[in-house]
Amino acid sequence: MSAKTTTTPAPEAGVPAEAVVPLMRGVAVLRELTGAGGSMRLSELERATGLARSTVDRVVATLVRMGYARLEGRDAILTPRVMELGNACLAALRLPALLGARADALADELDESVSLAVADRDGIRFIHQATRRRAMSLSFRIGDLLPAERTAPGPLFAAEWTDSDWRRWRERRAADPEDRSFTAVPAAPHRAPDEDFVRRAGRAAEEGCSLDDQLIEPGLVAVSVPVRAPGTGRVVCVANVVSHTSRHSAADLRDTLLPRLRAAVAAMEEELRRAPAVDAGPPPAGLALWTGASKQELGREFIESLARGLTVLTAFGEGRAELTLTEVAQATGLARATARRALITYEHLGLVGPGGPGRTFALTPRVLSLGFPPLSRTTLPRIATPHLAALAERVHESTALAVLTDGGDEIQYTAGVAAHHLMSVDMTVGTRRPARPTAAGRVLTGGYEGGFAFVDEELEQGLRSVAVPVRDRTGRVVAAVGVATHTARRTAEECVHDLAPELTATAALIEADLRVAARFTRVPLS
Repeated sequence: MSAKTTTTPAPEAGVPAEAVVPLMRGVAVLRELTGAGGSMRLSELERATGLARSTVDRVVATLVRMGYARLEGRDAILTPRVMELGNACLAALRLPALLGARADALADELDESVSLAVADRDGIRFIHQATRRRAMSLSFRIGDLLPAERTAPGPLFAAEWTDSDWRRWRERRAADPEDRSFTAVPAAPHRAPDEDFVRRAGRAAEEGCSLDDQLIEPGLVAVSVPVRAPGTGRVVCVANVVSHTSRHSAADLRDTLLPRLRAAVAAMEEELRRAPAVDAGPPPAGLALWTGASKQELGREFIESLARGLTVLTAFGEGRAELTLTEVAQATGLARATARRALITYEHLGLVGPGGPGRTFALTPRVLSLGFPPLSRTTLPRIATPHLAALAERVHESTALAVLTDGGDEIQYTAGVAAHHLMSVDMTVGTRRPARPTAAGRVLTGGYEGGFAFVDEELEQGLRSVAVPVRDRTGRVVAAVGVATHTARRTAEECVHDLAPELTATAALIEADLRVAARFTRVPLS
């Protein structure tokens, strides 16, 4: 019986000769994983991308090595580390950092969801979300892409479109009559003729606001106002208030909420006028050396050109919104020729565009399509669970993540992995324990020394536990990682000398993921 052979499709027409094909394949895999919610079977990735299975395996192995994905059986799963690509884009924009607090305050004032959106060709992409927690809440995430014509922000951006922009929009409408390429919205046939959106764009230009009256799905309404750049008056983003018809009609949004939205936008524009220039932070260090060392270690399973290409995106950031080719090469440690080919590839894919005067490059909001949306609403338990599983596998003991309850006298387990013992410790998610006689409680209430807490048979006879703190981006202790064992399995000295270092290393991994995930998103602790 002959073996089945799979061939990789030839590069599509129009691909620049100097484009890095492995980088294009890696981007394709990241986009498919993003559209699937962050997880896909390798066989499904093979079918979705049209790549050979061996190529998919090598791409995923490279992403795993970079910390952007992990493998669970035959499933590839995106990890919080991949959010550093989107973070580079958001940091370079500066808009979430400058205007996010204003959007959050407006959401609190109105008790409605508020978002900030930017243009992405003929669509809009969210860069900040302040969502109200209700039984019926919005599912949009930072990084989600929506068709301009089915949103409130869309007409405000379209009011500044050129003839070529309108032509591209019409071509997309004809090629995708049900918006199936926009995975963040329900697919639906185009009910309104193209000229309706043209008229909405004209009206938005005259009125300085725009409404969405159930264009995305029944019941969803929104009102938007543009935020304009100081000096040029160009629309840099749009502030958007979203509600449901059970709370407001579209007309009610205009009559009752629009004045307060306009006042908030005026304050946002003042923030932009007063914003000082920022110095460029330190670029990533040693990336070229790291990719070279990984290639030596993993051989052909590691696609060095993919890893190097992805590091080019992280060269951008706050104070580094526009970079020359030389600056990109210097920031990454890559040869100019390598950096140039990566930038050419990204220009072709729409991830990089021209910067300001001179030959500079800038990231586009499309970078957020590389893994950001499905992870933008992650929680600390989701971040911690893979690391707890790895810890449990190493130490052969039950592991858990715990937080302090509101009263401050109890802990609650929010994530955990049980060890395979006939006599196991109950650290079930949701279980509460008194804080004082538990190691996690000692950590969370500040009663520990040397970076860990050890409790010997205080909660229950025969039970020993060790825990270490987990800190957020500000250094505040927000949770504890702990291991519990029976006295028959480990002595007190073994708990301190063997388990405490393992816990410290695990907490460091959780904190690293948390720092990346929480830079521009809120990460709930439970």
